[in-house]
Amino acid sequence: MPAPMQDRRHAVAFIVTLVLIDSMSFGIILPVVPQLIMELGEVSLARASAIGGYLMFTYAAVQFFAAPVLGALGDRFGRRPVLLYTLLALSLDYLLLAFAPTLIWLFIARIITGVASSTFSLAYAYITDITEAEQRAQRFGMVGAAFGGGFILGPVIGGLLGEIGPRIPFYAAAAMALANFAYGWFALGESLDAGNRRRFDIKRANPVGALRQIAGYPVALGVAAAYFLYMLGHYSLPATWTYYTMEKFAWTESQIGLSLGFAGVFIILVQAFLIRWAIPAMGAFRTGLVGLVAMIVGFCGYAYATSGWQLYFWLAVAQISGFVTPALQQVMTAQIPANAQGELQGALSSLSSITAIIGPLLMTQLFAHYSAPGAALYFPGMPFLASAALTALALLVFVATVKAAKASVAEASG
Repeated sequence: MPAPMQDRRHAVAFIVTLVLIDSMSFGIILPVVPQLIMELGEVSLARASAIGGYLMFTYAAVQFFAAPVLGALGDRFGRRPVLLYTLLALSLDYLLLAFAPTLIWLFIARIITGVASSTFSLAYAYITDITEAEQRAQRFGMVGAAFGGGFILGPVIGGLLGEIGPRIPFYAAAAMALANFAYGWFALGESLDAGNRRRFDIKRANPVGALRQIAGYPVALGVAAAYFLYMLGHYSLPATWTYYTMEKFAWTESQIGLSLGFAGVFIILVQAFLIRWAIPAMGAFRTGLVGLVAMIVGFCGYAYATSGWQLYFWLAVAQISGFVTPALQQVMTAQIPANAQGELQGALSSLSSITAIIGPLLMTQLFAHYSAPGAALYFPGMPFLASAALTALALLVFVATVKAAKASVAEASG
């Protein structure tokens, strides 16, 4: 029996709060991670950045294998126990970072985070369970807006707390995760009915197995491929924005922070408000197209901007790409039965993990090559141009998949 409307609204409020706090707790530690690495490893800032890259790689690689397992466990035992487990594990992770005596403890903590990193995929699965198909994209947008808001607030809070001590933000992050765990323990109900659960199968609970199951749904598989290309291109901004703006426009740290805050505001505007209008007005397919085109145009604008102020205009345009994930999620979830939604989200999380491994390495290498002294072609905007090309390919795959599905339905009905 579906949950009462009031219970559903309460559950949605919890999920949005969960994602907000989770992204805030992650963002809080960003300003002080380099300082902690330098302190523990007694290394320079340059060496600390390399170690930080290895930490990101460790996290993404572990998440790649763990996400499908957690997604499948959510399909077997329900979303609630797995969500609570991830929050408790994240609390332990932040405490380990706060007390870490050596660098090796940082890697242990990142492994724990990778194993418990399915908060967002489980949040999407939970929303899918309790939301009618036509309303999912709007609620997915709320989740995305919560993530964007937390990612804006987190670094600001972390920077202020870091002035007190480099480990204080980790205590704050642990406290936030524990508070969210306590809230969920008492307030969160189960979203997946017993009748929609399925047996746990280790052959399916792995990245390859999860993707193979999605292969049984051609439309979901094609849209997932478009999502992979889109996410791969998306990493050029977090990986190279700081370097690019300093190299081309000699921006200071405060100017860079202001620009990212500006982008964050537009992320919230798009995913919390505009998506509510876009999906009902244009449908998921057209909304996805608009988001993909906006990203292509915006990233080309980054690449060819001749003055720093122009980047603000292109940031506003590119953030319309916030339409993409909710729209593609709605198209995919409509193709998957209720007892396999966690598996779908686990597979998508694994795809995101692959892009998190490949994307930053690819984009930073492109930037280094095309901005190096004596480069045959000096073009520091090359990562953004590459992202635009990847997004264009995602657009083509998305359109071809949906058109093929419509043609198949028309043929079957005819």
